Amino acid sequence: MSTVAQSSTLPATAGWLSRAEAWLDARGKGAWIVAMIAGFVLFWPLGLALLAYMIWSKRMFSCSSRRSSASRRAFSAMKPSGNSAFDAYKEETLRRLEHEQAEFESFLRRLREARDKAEFDEFMKERDTRARDDEGETAS
Repeated sequence: MSTVAQSSTLPATAGWLSRAEAWLDARGKGAWIVAMIAGFVLFWPLGLALLAYMIWSKRMFSCSSRRSSASRRAFSAMKPSGNSAFDAYKEETLRRLEHEQAEFESFLRRLREARDKAEFDEFMKERDTRARDDEGETAS
């Protein structure tokens, strides 16, 4: 058995395309880009097919490393640090921020309702004015 077949996590019955895809995936986005450029150099439809596949499979524009590190940081912020004073401070700060967020959202809701009411009142005033003007023209 060759070293490629031993290191592959795919079964031996997998096709050469599946093995090539797994090999490129193991080496990251750079390997896909190099393969696409090589495809364009050797035979342009092959490069175009690789580009289409990379876009279709979302390999071209994925930023999984950024997403996973951000989720790791957010998740680690919720774990206790081991320092009880700091954990109490963090918990109180988070509680205060959640309360302030709820108050701010309530303020924004009241602001939107007031703006909507003012717009509606303006609409009704203009409608009444037009109705009176129409009555005055028909009476003349």
